[in-house]
Amino acid sequence: MTFQFLGPDPLERQIAETLHRLAEGRTPAEIETAHVDVKEGPGRRRGRSVTPGTATNEDAAAYFAGEMACMANTAGGGAIIVGIADDGERIGSDLDAQWLRHRIFELTERKLTVDLREAVLDGCRVLVLATHEAIEPIRYRGRIQWRINDNCVEVDASTWHSGRLHRSGFDWSGQPSGHTLEDVRPVAVELAARYLRLRGGPSDLDLAEASTPDLVRRLNLADGAGRLTNAGSLLFVATPSVGIDYMRRDVPGGDSRIRIRGEGPLLEQIHEAERAGEAANPTFHVAHGFASGQIQVIPPRALREAIVNGVVHRDWLSPQPTTVEHVGETLTVTSPGGFVGGISPSNIISHPAVPRYRCLAEAAAALGIAERQGIGVARMTRDMLALGRPRPQIDEIAGPYVRITLLGGEPDPEMIRLVSDIFPQELAESVDVLLLIDELCACGWVDAGSAAGVLQRSVAEAAAAIERLAAVKLGDADDARRRRPPDLVPGVIDQVAGAGSAGPTAYRLSDESRHRIGHRCARLQSVEGQNELLLDWARGRGRVSSTEVSDLIDVSVVTAGRRLAALAADGLLAPSRPNGTGRGFHYLPKPT
Repeated sequence: MTFQFLGPDPLERQIAETLHRLAEGRTPAEIETAHVDVKEGPGRRRGRSVTPGTATNEDAAAYFAGEMACMANTAGGGAIIVGIADDGERIGSDLDAQWLRHRIFELTERKLTVDLREAVLDGCRVLVLATHEAIEPIRYRGRIQWRINDNCVEVDASTWHSGRLHRSGFDWSGQPSGHTLEDVRPVAVELAARYLRLRGGPSDLDLAEASTPDLVRRLNLADGAGRLTNAGSLLFVATPSVGIDYMRRDVPGGDSRIRIRGEGPLLEQIHEAERAGEAANPTFHVAHGFASGQIQVIPPRALREAIVNGVVHRDWLSPQPTTVEHVGETLTVTSPGGFVGGISPSNIISHPAVPRYRCLAEAAAALGIAERQGIGVARMTRDMLALGRPRPQIDEIAGPYVRITLLGGEPDPEMIRLVSDIFPQELAESVDVLLLIDELCACGWVDAGSAAGVLQRSVAEAAAAIERLAAVKLGDADDARRRRPPDLVPGVIDQVAGAGSAGPTAYRLSDESRHRIGHRCARLQSVEGQNELLLDWARGRGRVSSTEVSDLIDVSVVTAGRRLAALAADGLLAPSRPNGTGRGFHYLPKPT
């Protein structure tokens, strides 16, 4: 059984958008989403030839029954458009819609009735199979599967029901447990007070001095009768099984030098894992003004947030532990339970906070062991980029599990100096600023359209973020205000010279930034890397000229013209005019 969505249906909008993009000539690989798949249908290929279809096909029915059961088990449901090959070729479908709907119903233990309708795309009949989210798990051949990214993976019934309960608004962590205030462990109370004193705000210090019953109640972890919530039981008494499994290895595949399997209060387990991680976190000396001193390869705030994130937002109905693998200079935290509430790797930085367990998340934030909701991942990302390290890698993997990887390593002194010289300094704390600088080092240029995905924001929000970065100067307050006129103080980015006005304003790193952190753009200093940059620019902006190329890769206009001519000779660009000359002449991207 599935529920019907009232009002404008998000799934229907995605189906319509996918059909529109297919009509424009886009290939399935370019437009498929987690909720809309495009298939040509099984049993139609004989080598490279496409055979005629039939009205009934048991192989096709079995295949689509499994796929649609998977879609129904996924939050938000999903759809399959049938009759399009991977390269976009219109294969069509001759399957009888009524027959296929009934066979899927029979093959899914008579629990799933899909919405199945015909559509015409460029004169070719295709089928659209759609289903909303199921209110009970749909089994196919005895298994429950749901979508992770664009794959169907098997999950157990407990994991499925846990996700369903969350989407219904049920907070397991806020429900009463079997423990009372008398069961609270003194070590957990001591650690709670320590975390509060470290944060040091007036209300934190006041709470740190409170009695145990007062402390726990003010954290909303106990009721008036002294019965702990599940969150209170986890934090102050014990986890039902091993909560954190910390492993320290010097090299991948090596023996564990340190192994900590925590079974006491979650606060104690977090403290022990954090302490072990800090002890194994190497330091480097960086000399530059106030930034002089020992800097750890993984920022302490990011290390703690990764561990805390892995226990606060995990699925506590799963008996599996949160594993913390500290191998060499890399920290990987893997926690049971997938993403919830529409969060995914592509929006996790900017998506509003959607905690799996609100009571537990709010208590962790109140204690100061986690950032307040919605900024933890952004802080991790900012702290890693500020040291010149890669942004955190965050993935949802089969299980489902969420995996966070922090790639430590020697900090980049030049990047640290550049960040410390940003004026006004408060913008150096902006994750948007550091993400844009990182993207410019990797790709060579940015505009609102290309930045939207990087910042995980709308195009309008990305444009505003770029404008803020364009106003940033490289120098302290005295340098910017007294020594030189503002227009002579170098900025972090500059507009790309010669860029047309048809699209949003495009930027590159300023000459000063290139001088300071040009080593971070090493790929763009090779001929191959520069050619990729120019083709990327041409596709993103719809055109490319020698003036733009000259500014983008810092060569003369004559050399830029030769580079573009060479790409045109290779069939990668097309001249805007056959004679290849004249005012305003430029090149156009060729379709891929």
